[in-house]
Amino acid sequence: MKTSRRTFLVGTSAVATSTLVTPFSALAVQKTAKKSAKKEEPEEDVSTNEDLMREHGVLNRILLIYDEAIRRIQGHEKFDPAIIVKSAGIIKSFIEDYHEKLEEQHIFPRFEKAGKLVELTVNLRAQHAMGRRVTESIIATVKSGDTQTLNTMLAAFNRMYRPHEAREDTVLFPALHSLVSKHEYDAMGEEFERIERKTFAGDGFDMAVDQVTELEKQFGIYDISQFTPSVPPAK
Repeated sequence: MKTSRRTFLVGTSAVATSTLVTPFSALAVQKTAKKSAKKEEPEEDVSTNEDLMREHGVLNRILLIYDEAIRRIQGHEKFDPAIIVKSAGIIKSFIEDYHEKLEEQHIFPRFEKAGKLVELTVNLRAQHAMGRRVTESIIATVKSGDTQTLNTMLAAFNRMYRPHEAREDTVLFPALHSLVSKHEYDAMGEEFERIERKTFAGDGFDMAVDQVTELEKQFGIYDISQFTPSVPPAK
């Protein structure tokens, strides 16, 4: 791409000094205030696999933000780089530092100890490590205004994580039932809930969804009807 990087990014200097995301602790305070005005509701019962897979949903929504950034870079369209930095911040805090650590500390070891799907867990661990490197590169390239490298890094991240999460959702997580008893499986879900609330001072999943929703709205991709293809009826 020969066009100047200024064609694509606006406000890059401001991004360099901004925080990555709204702190989860601040969102926790907001949520607590909202809940205090409502009647107390029963806690949601979420299974271990459902918990992990809905966190993949958060990841998938950020991959769509990255897709849109790639489209705009390749189409020589301007966009606010802060959206990408904040998206990468959610990846770092919610996916890499929380979700992936749950997998590395509580899921993968059970398979490795049992000698099942070991090759898969080895590859998944390696991809976690590489994903963290790519995230750091995404943040750095946005701040430098290097759109060619940013395009490459965003595409590389998406290309790796779509098969990564798909393999976990369809192979690894379902196989967990064959390794643990129902009691241990339920206990894992409760432990994950405890870790989540301790890590984020509240419901980290809901906080992450709120953040991603706001970024989608800022980027103009929140309305999912725009992703419905227009196909003429078959003759």
